[in-house]
Amino acid sequence: MAQAEPKPKGRVLIIAGSDSGGGAGIQADIKTVTALGGYAMTAVTAITVQNTLGVTNVHAVPPEIVREQIEAVMSDLGCDTWKIGMMGSADHVRAVMEAWYAVGDGAPVVLDPVMIAKGGASLLEDDAVEIIRNELMPIAAIVTPNTPEAEALTGIEVRDLDGQMDAADILVNRLGAWSALVKGGHINGSTVRDVLLTRDGYRVFESPRIDTRATHGTGCTLASAIASYNARGEPLEPSVEKARKYVMEAIRNAPGFGQGHQPLGHNWPCKLA
Repeated sequence: MAQAEPKPKGRVLIIAGSDSGGGAGIQADIKTVTALGGYAMTAVTAITVQNTLGVTNVHAVPPEIVREQIEAVMSDLGCDTWKIGMMGSADHVRAVMEAWYAVGDGAPVVLDPVMIAKGGASLLEDDAVEIIRNELMPIAAIVTPNTPEAEALTGIEVRDLDGQMDAADILVNRLGAWSALVKGGHINGSTVRDVLLTRDGYRVFESPRIDTRATHGTGCTLASAIASYNARGEPLEPSVEKARKYVMEAIRNAPGFGQGHQPLGHNWPCKLA
């Protein structure tokens, strides 16, 4: 008798940088996965000095330590989905990629190609972009760039819905990601459109733009929410749909902390319990 496939357990391995302000990065990822009923594990790639006003310093964790964190988690706890965020340098990208091939056990990868902080600070070295584009992209179950990140990865302008669709096409059909979600929050307008392209075709998600300063960590939060739903057994498209709704409510329930780009209210589902 064939052995049954193990059921997903909601375990998410988060590979990203730490945000001392708690609004983005590892901290936002852990809050999101926990609020959605998953189990969060981490491999920290960098320590950032930041608050809602911006990033003032970044201290990279040595790539070999990043890989050791991944190996420690995978050898004991296992994982259902990887969420990859800020990596910083080409050496970090290679370390993460090599670890996935060595110990990843084929876990789906949600890739959030973090390049620039909300306040404008660069979080990814130029030479790392090429490795993400050419080597890491093919292992991504889904890649979730905003429009500036999509432009950097594809080399085309992404200023409207057509640009989002063209970028998604390049990410999937030329660069090899299984699916792509090109987010439209940076495109002006009263409606925010996110374009999802899978092997089954396009889907455009629409939502009214919320006039708010609580936008710090939205990308990290969305990717972690997708990873959390996927780690519990949801296919990617419904994971994206549910993750977008989670983020919208997290924005609406933001606590109002900080003088700049404020954090989200990640724990809003707990208030309903």
